[in-house]
Amino acid sequence: MRHIISILVENDFGVLARVAGMFSCRGFNIESLAVAETMDPTVSCITLVTAGDDAVLAQITKQLNKLVPVIRVCDFKDEEAAHVERELVLIKVKADERTRGELMNIVDIFRGKIIDVGSRSRVVEITGEQEKIAAIIELLRPLGITEIVRTGRVAMWRGTRALAGAVGEEKEKVA
Repeated sequence: MRHIISILVENDFGVLARVAGMFSCRGFNIESLAVAETMDPTVSCITLVTAGDDAVLAQITKQLNKLVPVIRVCDFKDEEAAHVERELVLIKVKADERTRGELMNIVDIFRGKIIDVGSRSRVVEITGEQEKIAAIIELLRPLGITEIVRTGRVAMWRGTRALAGAVGEEKEKVA
């Protein structure tokens, strides 16, 4: 089963290595990883995607909660309708006189943007769910994709619920 896990951590050196090490020690591959500061510059949010057995992942979550720099751990897998998730992708596509129009039409359909124009290529920016990203990649492949860069998925609760709701308060563990 696929899990999207967000981990609020103290913004210190080595924290990411400790979190990633916990996954690798258990034989879990991290499929995607995104890390950035929150509104509080002393706190970062690590969002990672992994696949694995629910019981073992529950154990990893408990062990993550025991790490001193970890403030809160949240697994979004149980409440798919209660959160939104997105990924940003930059795709460099070959573009000549005959394919430019088709490229622009595809990008418009997917509500993307052409963010760089070269003499023989275009860089396309697309944000969306994994299925949307996969669909546009398949449509652009015949035009000649030369490079793809992806951010990894990020997720956030819908409504008033917030992962960082109690930053600065005593640790609250959400599994």
